[in-house]
Amino acid sequence: MPETRLTKEETLTEIINLQAITQLPKATEHFISDLHGEFEAFDHIMRNCSGVVSVKVNDLFRKEMSEKEREAFSFQIYYPEELIVGVERTHDEWLILLDRLVRMTRYASTKYTRSKVRKALPKQFAYILEELLYQYDEDDNKEMYYESIYESVIQLGLVESFSVVLTDLIKRFVVDHLHVLGDIYDRGPHPDLIMDRLMEFPSLDIQLGNHDIIWVGAFSGSYACMANVLRISLRYGHVDLLEKGYQIDLTRLKRFAEQYYEAIPEFEPRGDMVEVLSEGEKLDISKMQQAMTIMQFKLEEKVIKRRPEFEMEHRRLLGRLSEDHQMIQLDEGEFPIQNGCFQLVDPDNPEQLTFEEELVLLDLMHQFQSSERLKEHVDFLVHYGRLYHRKNGNLLFHGCVPCEANGDFKCLSIEGESLGGRELMDYYQEHIFKAYVYPNIHDDLSSDILWYLWCGDASNLFGKDTMKTFERYFIEDKSTHKEKQNPYYSLRNEEGFCLNLLQEFGLEETGYIINGHTPIKALEGENPVKANGKMLVIDGGLSKAYQKVTGIAGYTLIDNSHEVYLVAHEPFTSREESIEHYRDILPSKYVVKKRLQRAKVADTDTGYDIQLEIDSLKASK
Repeated sequence: MPETRLTKEETLTEIINLQAITQLPKATEHFISDLHGEFEAFDHIMRNCSGVVSVKVNDLFRKEMSEKEREAFSFQIYYPEELIVGVERTHDEWLILLDRLVRMTRYASTKYTRSKVRKALPKQFAYILEELLYQYDEDDNKEMYYESIYESVIQLGLVESFSVVLTDLIKRFVVDHLHVLGDIYDRGPHPDLIMDRLMEFPSLDIQLGNHDIIWVGAFSGSYACMANVLRISLRYGHVDLLEKGYQIDLTRLKRFAEQYYEAIPEFEPRGDMVEVLSEGEKLDISKMQQAMTIMQFKLEEKVIKRRPEFEMEHRRLLGRLSEDHQMIQLDEGEFPIQNGCFQLVDPDNPEQLTFEEELVLLDLMHQFQSSERLKEHVDFLVHYGRLYHRKNGNLLFHGCVPCEANGDFKCLSIEGESLGGRELMDYYQEHIFKAYVYPNIHDDLSSDILWYLWCGDASNLFGKDTMKTFERYFIEDKSTHKEKQNPYYSLRNEEGFCLNLLQEFGLEETGYIINGHTPIKALEGENPVKANGKMLVIDGGLSKAYQKVTGIAGYTLIDNSHEVYLVAHEPFTSREESIEHYRDILPSKYVVKKRLQRAKVADTDTGYDIQLEIDSLKASK
C-alpha cells in the first residue's frame, strides 16, 4: 500500500499534540525484586503499589474523611473482592462509594493524555467511564447527569462490577510502569501465579535473576538447569507447583527414587510446606530430592568436563570421594561424608549416568518442554527479560557486574575472545536467546552458558566464586560451606566505581544503579542507599528464609515526578490478616532524591523519543 502522507495542517496538529505531551508530569515507576514465589506478599504490594495508593487517597480526601475512613477506603481499593463485592450497603452508601471511587480514578489519571486513559478503559464501561472521568463543568451543570449514571449503575445491578473496574483503574493509573529486578522463581510456592499476574501488567520490564535463568534453561534444553530446578523445588516441598502448576508428572522419578534411595532427614522438605505435607509425602520428597541431587552433580560434571573455558575443574567433586564414599578430599583437606547417598556413583566414572537415570531425565525434559503453561511463562520471560536494562538514565540489573578486586571487570575467555563488563553481559544475552530458540539441542554452548549463569564465578547473576551445594549437603564442617562474594559487592559502596559502571553502560553521571539479589541486613544497620545515592539495593526480601537475618521484608522503590524513595516492608503474614487489621504499607520513606522541579515526560526516555518524532515532523512539513 502507498504510504499515507500527512497534510501540513495534520503535521502541525501532531507537533502541537506531541509537544504538549512532553510537558505532562513524569509517570510513576515502581521497582521490585526477589519475589521468590511468594505470591500473596507480591500481590499485596501490587495492590497497594508500595503505599502509593494510600498517599493518593490521603492527598485527595484528607479534609473530608477521617484517618480511619481513608484507611478503610484504601483497603477497598486494594481488595474489592472482599470489601466491596458481597458487602451489604444502603443506596446512599453505594452512591458515596461510587462518587469517591470515580473522583479517585479521575485524580489518579490526571498525569495522562485523554487518549492513553481511553485505551485503559474496559470496553463494557468505556463510554460511561469517559463521561465520568472528564468533568469540565465547574458550576456543576451536569450534577444531575452524573447522579443519573450512578443511579442507573445501582438499579441495573452493575454497582459491584463497576466498582471493581474503578479500583483496577486506580491501581493502574497510580503506577505507570513496573520494573521487576529478577528472582521470580524458587523458595516460595507460587512463582507460577506471580507470572500469571505479571502477564496482565500493561507496561513492565524484567531483569532476569539467577533463579529465573535455571527455569529458562530447563525449558530451553539444559539438563543441568532442569536438575537444579527439580532439586530446589523438592527441597522446599513444592511438588504441587510441578505437578499441578506445570503438569509435570513425577511418577517415574518417584518410582526410581523409591527403588534406590532411603529416608535421610537432611533431604526432607523445609520451609512452610513442612506443615501441610503428610509423613508419606515427606518421605517421597526426601528420596526424590536425593535422586535429583546426585543426577545434578553428574550432569554438572559433564558440563564442566566439556567446557574447560569455564575453569570449574575444581568443582568436579564426585571423583574426589573415597572408594567407599565415606570421605572426600577437598583443597582444604579431607572430610567425612554425612547424609551420603552415592550408591549410584561409579568410582571409576563418577559422572556417568545409569540407564535408569537417563530414562528419568529424558522423561522429565520431555514434560518440561511439553508443559503449555511453562512455555507461556518462559516465552514471557524471554520476551520481556534482559540481563540489564537502561531506563530514564538509570541502570537496572539483578546481581552484579563481576569485577576483580582492583575494580577491573572480570573477564571470561570464550570462543577466542576475552569478555567483561557490558560486553560479557551482551554475550550472555545472545546465548539465552539461542538456547531458547533451539531447545532440542541439549549439550550446546548456549545451554551450558545458561547453567554457567547460575553458578559460574564470571556470571553476573551468581556473584560468588563457588556454589557450595555439595558441601552443604554432605559435609558437617561449615568452614567448607563459605561462598566468597565477588569484589563488586564491596566496590558498589564507592561512588567512583558506580560512576564508572554508568559510563560502561553508556549512561550519564546523573543516573543511578538499581540492584537486587542481595538482602539488606537492616538488623545490622546496613543501608540500602550506597555510594552517595548512586547505588540503590532493593532486594524485595519476600522470601521468608531471609527475614530472620534482615529483620524486614526488603525494599521497593518508587520514582515519581517529585522524588525517588525507597519503601521498607514488614514481613507479610496473610491476605486475611492484612484485610482484617488493615495492615498497610505505610509511606515511611527513605528519600533518595527530592526534585527541585517536577520532572516532566520531556525528561524521560519517552520524551526523548517524542522529541525525535517532533524533529522528524518539522523536517517533513
